[in-house]
Amino acid sequence: MKNPASYRLIRSGRRTLALEVNRRAEVILRAPYYASQTEIDQFFKAHSVWLAQALEKVKKRIAASEISPERERELKALAKAVLPEKVAYYSRQMGLIPSAVKITSAETRFGSCSGKNSLCFSWRLMDYQEAAVDYVVVHELAHIRHKNHGKAFYALIESILPDYRERMKLLKR
Repeated sequence: MKNPASYRLIRSGRRTLALEVNRRAEVILRAPYYASQTEIDQFFKAHSVWLAQALEKVKKRIAASEISPERERELKALAKAVLPEKVAYYSRQMGLIPSAVKITSAETRFGSCSGKNSLCFSWRLMDYQEAAVDYVVVHELAHIRHKNHGKAFYALIESILPDYRERMKLLKR
């Protein structure tokens, strides 16, 4: 974790100063080219309370999401065993066939569908309830037919999982 007294300065053509804490707890201060170092230091100091709170929030999120190597191996094995079967099951129900099914280590998304209809799923998904896993599988399969998140896309998901909204909520933790 970075010391809150340090930050990475990024200068650009922007008009305002901005402070952010990314998901790795790195502090980034964005400033216009013309901003003086004094102005930047004052801005940083004025936002010290917000910064401390933001760093603490990210620190808690990082600690909560840490997975031991043993648990990671277990989840990967489970993903390789469970997800292809779920894809096959829902694929038959929906009449949609992916070109491939892959298990990844993605950290920021549970699944994806490529332009060539190859589905990828993060092994981290296996740490969620089965209802949520099923939702992600159906969601990615639906992208084979609809490459967007429009009404028709969600209508297709709802035809398979009428309670998809509740299932989506299970992923918000």
